[in-house]
Amino acid sequence: MNFASFKNARIVRSSWLEEGGRRLDCNPYMSGALEAREMLRRLSFRKDALHTLTSGHEGGIYNGPIFARLWVDEPKFGVPFLSGSDVLAADLSALPLLKSAYAKSSKLAHLEVQEGMTLITCSGTIGRMSYVRPDMAGMWSSQHIMKVVPDPARIPPGYLFAFLSSRYGVPLVVSGTYGAIIQHIEPQHIVDIEVPRLGADLEAVIDRLINAAANLRSAFQRGINQATSKLLAYAGVEDCQPHKWHALPPQTAFSASVSFSRALRAANYSPRVRMLLRKIEEAGSIPLGAICKEGQLSTGARFKRIDCAPSEGVRLVGQKQAFWMQPEGRWISPRHAPRGIFAADESVFIASSGTLGENEVYCRPILVTGRWLEFAYSQHFLRVVSGDSRFSGAYLFAYLRSELAFRALRSMSTGSKQQEIHFDFVSRMPVPLLTASKRSEIETLVRAAFRDRDQADALEAEAVQKIEAAIGGNN
Repeated sequence: MNFASFKNARIVRSSWLEEGGRRLDCNPYMSGALEAREMLRRLSFRKDALHTLTSGHEGGIYNGPIFARLWVDEPKFGVPFLSGSDVLAADLSALPLLKSAYAKSSKLAHLEVQEGMTLITCSGTIGRMSYVRPDMAGMWSSQHIMKVVPDPARIPPGYLFAFLSSRYGVPLVVSGTYGAIIQHIEPQHIVDIEVPRLGADLEAVIDRLINAAANLRSAFQRGINQATSKLLAYAGVEDCQPHKWHALPPQTAFSASVSFSRALRAANYSPRVRMLLRKIEEAGSIPLGAICKEGQLSTGARFKRIDCAPSEGVRLVGQKQAFWMQPEGRWISPRHAPRGIFAADESVFIASSGTLGENEVYCRPILVTGRWLEFAYSQHFLRVVSGDSRFSGAYLFAYLRSELAFRALRSMSTGSKQQEIHFDFVSRMPVPLLTASKRSEIETLVRAAFRDRDQADALEAEAVQKIEAAIGGNN
């Protein structure tokens, strides 16, 4: 057996061991950080240490203290709170609320995120990054998210994010990872990262691309929120936000008429949910099963994953990645999978396997359209495909993403620890009829929002490509 026979083997120079303080774990050497550092050192461009380009609390690179979470339901008493798993989320409308007075205390006030910051996950899965877009300003973040606050007088914020999230920046960020089971990085691990300065003109172009992408992501959030609000307003019902849901009468000592023996779980006959859905029915509705009769209302087929190279395969999206701005994950061979792994345009996929935690994705929907049609999807989604030309997938998505629909879908659960959505109940779920012109208005909002999202992805990718091309072409 020789060196070449090891798939993940890498030669480590003795000089690298000296630079790393004779650190003997794999992280600094297998991440590609040392190769990236060597390449950056050969650049003719000027390079500035990261800590010289930031400003603010603790020099502008910090995470936060460990602190207890004090949750509230009323929006007027809380601020939206970002956990490490929310950094990549595309839709931030259902975040939990941290008590406002607690968040704004001297202990936690510096954890407020501001437009133009770069957020980096620094505990658990290391190195996931997000650029703070306009609609994120005023949110708070956990200690598991590191903040990098650029000084606009020294570096364009969008350019700094693009470099850190490039194939040269990410390895440098994660190279300081330490820990066994739960991994971490700390501010001192990244303060000396050398940031290449590519010239004011190119940096300004990259900054404009990143900020344009951020504005489009905010427009996406506004668009889908507006579509859902309009739909419910036209139907004459209010959405059921958490503070309203928890204020409803308790679900104890009630009776229900059981229409079929396969569902004897009390939660399936929730009086709260029946009250909410009755309002939809009274406004004029049609069962979801009738809309999908000539389409699809079922989960996907179970199948064995056969991994392959990206050039020969398709990216598989699971429940967690489906709610991110851009998915990550494994590449599988479509030749060894059923045809149902792909989605028709404007299919609504609902996360259909999980547990009943308030902030979990179980029973939350996505709309598969645009660039996301390229991906394959696991069986853990309830596929909602309209077979009625009056009801598009865009319209159904605007309804199914509401808190009202979320509570209704949660009540239709079956299972013990791991929950699944009961098909008999979901097929009976009422969908507001509305008029053709009102449905068209809502569809237009949703479709425009998803075009904004795709364009944001393209602009961000273009910005990163410009950096990588400039660095690669200078070596």
